[in-house]
Amino acid sequence: MSTTDRLTTATIDADPEVPLIRIVRDFQATPAQVLRAHTDPELYAQWVGPKSLSTRIDHWDARTGGSWAFTNIRGDERYSFHGSFHEVSESRIVQTFTYEGWPEAVTLETLRLEDLGDGWTRMSSQSLFDSFEGRNQMLDSGMDVGVNEGYEKLDALLAAGGSAQEENS
Repeated sequence: MSTTDRLTTATIDADPEVPLIRIVRDFQATPAQVLRAHTDPELYAQWVGPKSLSTRIDHWDARTGGSWAFTNIRGDERYSFHGSFHEVSESRIVQTFTYEGWPEAVTLETLRLEDLGDGWTRMSSQSLFDSFEGRNQMLDSGMDVGVNEGYEKLDALLAAGGSAQEENS
């Protein structure tokens, strides 16, 4: 399989039967590198979300039974999120996700990592919402921009060896 056969832009699909969003994306990195980018708070803050936002980690305990919270910042705007890590393993993360602007909505997210060989990893995630209304609200929020711009930043971070901060030190 060549680089052109890889999913270097995220596919984002809404299930018509269940309030679920599925995202699939390939990264030129090992599963361990992609996992670390999702569990190390310093790395996570460097890539998550749209380019127009910065991320402040408020709390991060990336282990089975741990919890997390972060805030996206753009000028005077603040968007805060929190959740719990239900499982963190070498190939899977299961967590809850709540946007504090919609506090009654809790999403269950499952991220899976698959080694494709040749230094590539496929990341598949699904987010199960408590209603179609909540799922559609997320889809309409511009999440596709945040997902794709965030993954572009993650590509650059992985290509730089894992940490732009380390590179600039």
